[in-house]
Amino acid sequence: MKQGIHPNYQKVVFQDTSTGFKFLTGSTKGSAETIEWEDGNTYPLLKVEISADSHPFYTGKQKLNDVGGRVDKFKKKYNMK
Repeated sequence: MKQGIHPNYQKVVFQDTSTGFKFLTGSTKGSAETIEWEDGNTYPLLKVEISADSHPFYTGKQKLNDVGGRVDKFKKKYNMK
């Protein structure tokens, strides 16, 4: 491999914000936020809205608690209620 042209590949922790589920994996994505993992090491923390723990395809049921639809968010943003 040529040096200096590839992104930094490192271990990171992804956290599903809807369920709190966390998993450690490799990624080129980084984050300023960190978390101490079960092995005692500190890793960058990346928060995601959906993972295999909350996606209906993998769970077989709807677990996601939607705090508001897209239309409601739009109306709230532009004070259109």
